[in-house]
Amino acid sequence: MAGIMKGKVALVTGGGSGIGRATALRLAREGAKVMIADYVPEGAERTVKLIKDAGGEASCLVADVAVTRQVEMMVNKTVETYGRIDGAFNNAGIEGAMGDTAACTEENFDRVIAIDLKAVWLCMKYEIPQMLKQGGGAIVNTASIAGLLGFNNIPAYVAAKHGVVGLTRTAALEFAQKNIRVNCVCPGVIRTPMVERAIDKGGFTEAEVIAGEPIGRLGQPEEIAEGVLWLLSDASSFVTGHPLTIDGGWAAR
Repeated sequence: MAGIMKGKVALVTGGGSGIGRATALRLAREGAKVMIADYVPEGAERTVKLIKDAGGEASCLVADVAVTRQVEMMVNKTVETYGRIDGAFNNAGIEGAMGDTAACTEENFDRVIAIDLKAVWLCMKYEIPQMLKQGGGAIVNTASIAGLLGFNNIPAYVAAKHGVVGLTRTAALEFAQKNIRVNCVCPGVIRTPMVERAIDKGGFTEAEVIAGEPIGRLGQPEEIAEGVLWLLSDASSFVTGHPLTIDGGWAAR
């Protein structure tokens, strides 16, 4: 397989399903060697099989990205396997429990912040030194339109995703002259297992969600993958610190 990621190594967290899987497949199609990290081994293994069946190269490992030693292991294992990390997609995340700010429990708030925000920082904490050592790289973090706008009944998620946007901009400025670019994607409502769970828990229908989308449908994971591919590739060489909104026009209203 050859393409714009030929000869590069990519690390994808949360690569066992949804946006992570779609992005891993897309990166592999463009020639990247891909390390899939996920909390659920069956999902990661399935993604690897899909890549290999299509003629690509991939490996996987199990990691909880909210645990420091596991993130360190994940980065080290990727380098041991492939020699470097040219692109990192820090994508793993959860939606948490639904409920307004007063109803949100401390346990839920802490868990969502740990996985959706702290874990992004932890990943960059270990990815960036490796990229400095090898002379550069590109990082994409998964934020959300909930990192740009307010949404009812998901206060911890909104807080975490706003934090990811801010963290992305800060790291981008810090390492702009070190040949490391840091950006994030801000997906709208994408047809993933997480969104399907959120619809079920939120007590609203898919039709109601679609009615709120200017483009008139839910997004597909593959549409986010295209944005991540561009941000990780040399095609976006002058782009850093940018929250790329891929949302069917939701945030434009």
